[in-house]
Amino acid sequence: MYSYKNLNNYTGWLSFLIALIVYSITVEDTASFWDAGEFIAVSNKLEVPHPPGAPFYLLLGRFFSLFAFNNPELVALSINFLSVIASAFTILFLFWTITHLSSKIIKPDNDTNIFLILISGFTGAISFTFTDSFWFSAVEAEVYAMSSFFTAFVFWAILRWEATDDPIKQHKWIILIAYMMGLSIGVHLLNLVAIPALALIIYFKKYKNI
Repeated sequence: MYSYKNLNNYTGWLSFLIALIVYSITVEDTASFWDAGEFIAVSNKLEVPHPPGAPFYLLLGRFFSLFAFNNPELVALSINFLSVIASAFTILFLFWTITHLSSKIIKPDNDTNIFLILISGFTGAISFTFTDSFWFSAVEAEVYAMSSFFTAFVFWAILRWEATDDPIKQHKWIILIAYMMGLSIGVHLLNLVAIPALALIIYFKKYKNI
């Protein structure tokens, strides 16, 4: 029999794989008629986009543009795939976030409860995979897919911090969260909205019972 931890990992990666396949099939072949065209152009040549800028996104976009192998017709598709991969990882961390929160409501101490937790995470993650706005951002060269990844990762990481009582591991998670939030500013400022949620989780773990 597989443990809950293994089943949680396997099902999470299954959600990732489904999202990756769907977004890979439906990815834009070229530029969309709004900011995506700008981001493709400035990523390919490492130029300056509209304010406030997205330097880390442009560096990653430039890296992905190298997979066009000097074929101008494939540059847009290559950079669009940055959003595909980022969005698939967003679904992965969303799944693990849902199952973590669900396991606080239903203890994974028997097969029925484990199934309920996993199906709740899978349903939530796959439902979000096919939502209109997220699907659109997942298949074009826009900063929102990468920003969603950072937000999903940071929130999942604070839940991992909350789940451990080892001070050394807690410090490592906090450093990782701060680092990822710093990187996210080089993509989009959206990730800053996660700060109140992080603060509440820290408060309820550290200070609620004082």
